[in-house]
Parts: sequence; C-alpha cells; structure tokens
Amino acid sequence: MQKKSQKKLELNYSAKVIDIVQFGSSVIAGKIPNDIDIAVIFQKIPLKEQLEESQKIKVQLETYFDKPIHINSCDLYSLFDKGNFAKDSIMFYGKSLISGKYFSEMFGMCPGLQISYSLARLEKKGKVRFNYLLNGKAGNYGMLREYKGKLLNPGLIEVYPEYEKLFVDALSQITTEIRANKIFRMIE
Repeated sequence: MQKKSQKKLELNYSAKVIDIVQFGSSVIAGKIPNDIDIAVIFQKIPLKEQLEESQKIKVQLETYFDKPIHINSCDLYSLFDKGNFAKDSIMFYGKSLISGKYFSEMFGMCPGLQISYSLARLEKKGKVRFNYLLNGKAGNYGMLREYKGKLLNPGLIEVYPEYEKLFVDALSQITTEIRANKIFRMIE
C-alpha cells in the first residue's frame, strides 16, 4: 500500500470538489500496484470543468506518488451509474485524501470484511498455529491486534478492507474453509 495515502495531502482544489479518493490495488496491503487509482468526485458541473480540475489535481498528486496516477472524474450521480465499474471499489476500499477516512463514511457507512472460517477438519497442531496467527505467541502480536481486527465469534473475524489480502492469504495457508464477505456498518 502506498503509505502517502495515510497522511492528509496538501492539495489545492476548487470548492466544486466533494472529495478526492484513492482506491484500487494501491490501498490494499500486500498488493503491488502498477498505478495509483484516484477518483475525483465533483458537485454537478460540466464535464469539461471536471476534466480540467482533475488534471490540476493529478499534477499535484504526481509529486507525492512514485507510480503513474490514473484519474477517474465523476459527479455523485455518475458515480452510482451502473456503467461505472469503479464504483464498488471506490465505495468499499476508497480512502479520502482530504479527510483520511473511508469515502463511504460520507454516506454514514463504514466498510468491513467479515471472514468466516472452520477449524473442524484441522488437527490440534493446525488449530494451535491458527490461534497463534490470529492472537500472537510469546509476546508477539497476532494479526488481529497488529491490523486492528476483531474476533466477533469463534469462527468469525472482522477486519478493515485494506487487509483483505493479508488475512485471506495467511488464513488459507492453514485452512481452506474460509469465506470473506464485504459488509457496511451504519455509523451512529
């Protein structure tokens, strides 16, 4: 994951910009991105103005990132259009470069990934390895503490979306009986 996205960047942009969102493989821990996907979300303004403003933002972002920047410009209406193939990634993985929060929080929702698993077919050694992976061993942090995950119930954990690949890959090395579900929680 590109570490720059964790800090608020100092960008100049017009008041017509609702948010600037980083999404795609560059926000997912454990992935090696080829580029940085950025969505610039505008109020309802003409497309020409969107493109001009997006290019100004792209030039600024190029000073922060060492990968090519791919800009996706849209207003809120076109963001949710069924033809916008990036909308799922923007809503679930997208992080605001303005606020540092998940973009979906703007709509009162916080994304999460629930991973269910079964240890029933594992021998005791496999169950112990699984426990150490999640909870740690001998003073070392486990994945849950290191990545701020939660054990909801035996057989069910919840993690932040950007850690999906890390958890699924690590858990899959011990048991094949896992399933990941994307969820949104309402923010109170």
